[in-house]
Amino acid sequence: MALATELADATSTYLARLEGERGLSVHTVEAYRRDLAQFIEFCRRQDIRELDQVTRRTYRRFLAHLNSRGYAATSSARKASAIRAFFEDALKRELIAANPARGVASPKRPQNLPKALPAQPLAELLDAVGGDGPLDLRDIALVEMLYATGMRVSELASLRVQDIGDAAFIRVVGKGDKERVVPLSRQARRVVADWLDDGRVALANTKSGEALWLGARGGPLDTRGIRRVVKRRLGTFPHALRHSFATHMLEGGADLRSVQELLGHVDLATTQLYTSITRKHLKATYDRSHPRA
Repeated sequence: MALATELADATSTYLARLEGERGLSVHTVEAYRRDLAQFIEFCRRQDIRELDQVTRRTYRRFLAHLNSRGYAATSSARKASAIRAFFEDALKRELIAANPARGVASPKRPQNLPKALPAQPLAELLDAVGGDGPLDLRDIALVEMLYATGMRVSELASLRVQDIGDAAFIRVVGKGDKERVVPLSRQARRVVADWLDDGRVALANTKSGEALWLGARGGPLDTRGIRRVVKRRLGTFPHALRHSFATHMLEGGADLRSVQELLGHVDLATTQLYTSITRKHLKATYDRSHPRA
């Protein structure tokens, strides 16, 4: 067992491995880097520089430090998770004898319930997105696909023309370059075909490449541009359509595992946030339907 491993060196090696082996996004690795750097700096001030010098007391003091500095519970929980994962990796590689973060209660993440739009008003909003110009056809297809698939805005922005075919399914590349297959509704297929046949061809130029969504000047439409379209056309944000997709699927009888797969959630607990919303729908249905309710 290497008892004299520098804490800073160990974290650098760990981060390089995260990026190279696990295929995490640059943003995720940078978040890990910032959180671990903050912990290393805290340890340095405690005159702790070696990996095996970090104790459970050190870890608890760091959490208390975050609390005293007024960090939000979400930020503290993320930092705690990053540190715990780092030490778990060091334990597996026999760099330490025990994970000092194991068994210590982490800050509780606030369970902010996702905001979903009611199904009927949302359908009316989608139907009201009209026009026959190239940008109109794009906007109609874009918002319809967001709601039909529950995709993240980054996933939608990364789509290429070749990703769209005649099949009733579309391949989506999500977080960590994980692929999943999502059904595409007949309505979504129809309006996307209209965009490709009559809209995109009118805007495409040498800057377009194979990007599915184009801006007014023919360049690829990025996530910021997509958010602007959704805000202008529906008065809301792309994530609200993702939340609505999940909620309406569950309200319609879809099982939690299926919705987890459609959303691309790694952890079922993330999908379970929606169950409290659908319970209200279930209770209302029960009250309306049961003769002795």
